[in-house]
Amino acid sequence: MKNLPFPKTPFEIVLHRPEIPPNTGSVARLCACTGSRLHLVAPIGFSIDDTSLKRAGLDYWEHVYVATHGSLSDALTSLPDRGVHVFTGKAEKTLWEVRFRPGDILVFGSESVGLPKEVLDACPERNVAIPMREGRRSLNLSSAVSVALYEALRQTNTWKGMARADMLP
Repeated sequence: MKNLPFPKTPFEIVLHRPEIPPNTGSVARLCACTGSRLHLVAPIGFSIDDTSLKRAGLDYWEHVYVATHGSLSDALTSLPDRGVHVFTGKAEKTLWEVRFRPGDILVFGSESVGLPKEVLDACPERNVAIPMREGRRSLNLSSAVSVALYEALRQTNTWKGMARADMLP
């Protein structure tokens, strides 16, 4: 996998310190299918050449626009000045209350601990939760990214350039 030049994209997906290769592979596949760019923030808990990472992404890796960054600050600085939405189970506001705009940045934490407190405390108005039953801690990372990204695509109508599943051969 290599860093590819960035074309116009509907959304930027940032994974802060991902730990589980199949989750990152699934998110990479999601990014390839939606035209979104993937940003991985170090430390990454596995080798990017990991077999299970590639297996989860299957043959989509050549279509993934991916960049790696040394810190979350580096990742955000490298991106256009757009809306930033930080996903956490600790937010008061849900993704249905957020107004997404094309090109927004969706930030997700690691599987075991989520995002650091200092990130959540820096801009609490940007914190967003995905609704779930009380007493449940979190969704799987790749599921959370899927839910959030497709809600953002729906709100912004940026999905209209994609083929519908029933239109595929």
